Amino acid sequence: MSGARTSALAALRGQIERIETAEVVHHRDRVALGHREADSALKGGLARAAIHEVFCEGRQGAAATGFVTGLAGRVTARKPLLWVRQDFSEIETGALSMSGLTEIGLDPRRMVMVRAADVESALRTAADALACDALGAIVLELWGETRQFDLVASRKLTLAAQSSGVTGLLLRMAAQPLPSTAETRWMLRAAHSPPGAMWSAWGAPRFDAELLRNRHGPCGRWIMEWKCDECQFSESSAYPQPVAAAPAHRSDPAVLRQRRTAR
Repeated sequence: MSGARTSALAALRGQIERIETAEVVHHRDRVALGHREADSALKGGLARAAIHEVFCEGRQGAAATGFVTGLAGRVTARKPLLWVRQDFSEIETGALSMSGLTEIGLDPRRMVMVRAADVESALRTAADALACDALGAIVLELWGETRQFDLVASRKLTLAAQSSGVTGLLLRMAAQPLPSTAETRWMLRAAHSPPGAMWSAWGAPRFDAELLRNRHGPCGRWIMEWKCDECQFSESSAYPQPVAAAPAHRSDPAVLRQRRTAR
């Protein structure tokens, strides 16, 4: 074996070892999600320049998509977002709604959508995009079990993210977690709205988010509520809709009712 090849292999082994032993830690570049307990477990927030996996059952795809959209909105830092979708994902779940993304707080004008014919094309596109430091984040959406996304492919994406500083978000629907080099791994479910009056039932998006893997801290499970106006997560509120204050120039309805009863 030539000296150059030996040196290249040694360098690659060193990079892999640093990933697996968690020596490469991006403490200086984390973005807070807004949820106090989740941010504490993440040592200050979600690490940029890393890969994060979000898993869900097939019927929970809408909830997981909303959660990933929120994460992407937090980490892009006003840079463009590239969303890579496997064609099969669109067949199973339908097209992404641009108006829905706008309501969540993500500007569709800063998002580029790429449709890949198969898993191999999606992985190649994501790896190439992660090498482009002009992007803020990459979302790679894959449906079902895929033998092509193995530990080698995961390492390749992680190395690309660390080199460019771009954050990779892997949305895995109807798939089981496998060994990977991801910084974090989440399992997403839709959370029930809190009990209340019918008019207040339509509140902020709520997610049952379970942190299954955290390379640099503890795991946990929380109800995370997405604040569309602030574009951040928060602890679950008891009342999803604020109560409007009575205008100052109008009389209190309770006082008016008392007056009518007295008559």
